[in-house]
Amino acid sequence: MNPPNIVLIVADNLGWGELGCYGGGALRGAPTPRIDALARQGLLLQNFNVESDCVPTRSALMSGRHPIRTGCLQSVPPGLPQGLTRWEVTLAELLSAQGYATAHFGKWHLGDIEGRYPSDRGFDEWYGIPRTTDESQFTSTIGFDPSVADIPHIMRGRRGEPSETVKVYDLDSRRGIDADLVAHAQAFMQRHHAARKPFFLYLPLVHLHFPTLPHPDFAGRTGAGDFADAMVEMDHRVGQVVDEVDRLGIAGDTLFIFCSDNGPEFRAPYRGTAGPWRGTYHTAMEGSLRVPFIARWPGRIEAGRTSNELVHVTDLFTTLAALAGAPLPADRPIDGVDQRDFLFGHQQKSAREGFLFYIKNDLRAVKWRDWKLHFYWEPEVNEGKGKLESPYLFNLTRDPKEETDVLVFNTWVLGPVLRMVQAFNQSCQQFPNTPPGKPD
Repeated sequence: MNPPNIVLIVADNLGWGELGCYGGGALRGAPTPRIDALARQGLLLQNFNVESDCVPTRSALMSGRHPIRTGCLQSVPPGLPQGLTRWEVTLAELLSAQGYATAHFGKWHLGDIEGRYPSDRGFDEWYGIPRTTDESQFTSTIGFDPSVADIPHIMRGRRGEPSETVKVYDLDSRRGIDADLVAHAQAFMQRHHAARKPFFLYLPLVHLHFPTLPHPDFAGRTGAGDFADAMVEMDHRVGQVVDEVDRLGIAGDTLFIFCSDNGPEFRAPYRGTAGPWRGTYHTAMEGSLRVPFIARWPGRIEAGRTSNELVHVTDLFTTLAALAGAPLPADRPIDGVDQRDFLFGHQQKSAREGFLFYIKNDLRAVKWRDWKLHFYWEPEVNEGKGKLESPYLFNLTRDPKEETDVLVFNTWVLGPVLRMVQAFNQSCQQFPNTPPGKPD
């Protein structure tokens, strides 16, 4: 089998409960017919898990490694060391070595200096923002002082050339950026389909990250405010990419994935919803960990399938590398597992049973099968109890809101969970973690 094209769209801070196919949509004032249709054409995961916020998740996706290993623990302001060191091997580097054309259009957040831009890390070309979306508010903020705070820009770059600024990233640019990203994505697919070269399109959209502002064409569309208008726009943008794949006649040769990087925003007025799950991103609650995931590949992935099997964002690295025939780095621990047999329906069970969940340097929780063990308790951001003397244990099937601690009845669960923790700690001792901000 020839290696497939890979289209990976990652929404920003899209909660589990926002889309129609996850129980939201019209209930949120924002129907999502295009993404709902995509779900009917492929596999919808109900238990796809990510890291605590933007930088950790993107680093886990690109490296296949938990961020505690790579030092990508949190977002930091411009001008401070951040992102993946050049020692880390990115998914784009693996795919590029297998002959893929590679492009990044969107939010990078894994390095904002020469040597760490996408075009330095395995992507042939990139266009987007190097850091976070809330920087679009900088230049319109009362008292903003460009002598002490960098003016944010939309940037672009090509492999082997210095990256350059395109325009100031302000509120007007923020409204239009997703439309620009999709136009770049369409042109990229057209070029490489014509050249008969397999491609990896990484499209990390800006919606729904705050400030959640729609394109002018969508402003007022729903009557339910900016957030709903932006969600309707996001659905449209995903539909544009699906339509281009279908128009080019390459759907059968293309693995198309749509997912989110984090649970919903916690800040008003942009607060989102995780549906039946409790919490937002920046917590260890299910509302932070579980996000939407849809995969379509006609002829390979069964249409209309839904699964509650546990999958982690690091698994994308390992699975996509395997699909491309790329060998994994052998000189470091890779936390992602190969999920091809699960995705293609050769087995109904996921290839993993659990994972550890850190926020910054703290092991906050561990998920294992239907269980969740919390070592810290912070159901709402900035309102935590700190580290627990006696951990809280929840059964997520019976208690999706994580309201009733059942450790006293199920202390047996500590055995397999703490063995996972021990094995991970031993791995970190053998292969020391990269400290945050480490230079190349």
